[in-house]
Amino acid sequence: MTIHLPFAKLSHWHQIAFSAALLERMLPNYQMFSEAADFGNAKVLRNQLDIIWQWLDNSSTVKINSEAQLLKLEAETPDPEAFDSFGVFPALDACMAFSALWQLMQVKPSKKQKTSEIDIDDIQSISRLSHNSVSYYVELLLLEEVEESADEELTITTEQMDEHPLMQWEKDTQNELFDFLKFAAADKRTCKLAKQMSLSEGLSNLGIEII
Repeated sequence: MTIHLPFAKLSHWHQIAFSAALLERMLPNYQMFSEAADFGNAKVLRNQLDIIWQWLDNSSTVKINSEAQLLKLEAETPDPEAFDSFGVFPALDACMAFSALWQLMQVKPSKKQKTSEIDIDDIQSISRLSHNSVSYYVELLLLEEVEESADEELTITTEQMDEHPLMQWEKDTQNELFDFLKFAAADKRTCKLAKQMSLSEGLSNLGIEII
């Protein structure tokens, strides 16, 4: 169930809002890993996301040094080879998504530039990273079910993956955010509503409770 959304239809501002909303659902995964593995500082990532929301609220007055933020992020990014727990992978996905968002923030589209001409690689990467976190986790859950069944003939099918509630929820959330932002104004109210949509269940994209 790969997610392919026409991100070229979103303005640069709306692409950043979409990305920030997805990161609200990915950040708790990093926080849980950080606490369990005693690595990194989730507050750094939380602060970075808050800065991005502030920029969205009032981009004309909020000035951001994206390069400095990328350096801070690098120090909080885990090396998957240094940890033996599953949690390192969604934590790494969150960091990689943050990195793509900071790169997206550095884009300066001109007033004459059409929306369709804006490079969408970064927002596609963020969408894919969020989806991949869920996909990998769902695959592990289904593998556990197969192992517990003790039936060697059982295999995990693409249909099983696609029909899993977490996969359906990820797809629905991304589609709903996109459909909302496609026609929304670039203002503080849109920021508030996009954030509410991403946090409405009080869970990360892996179903982890947001504290």
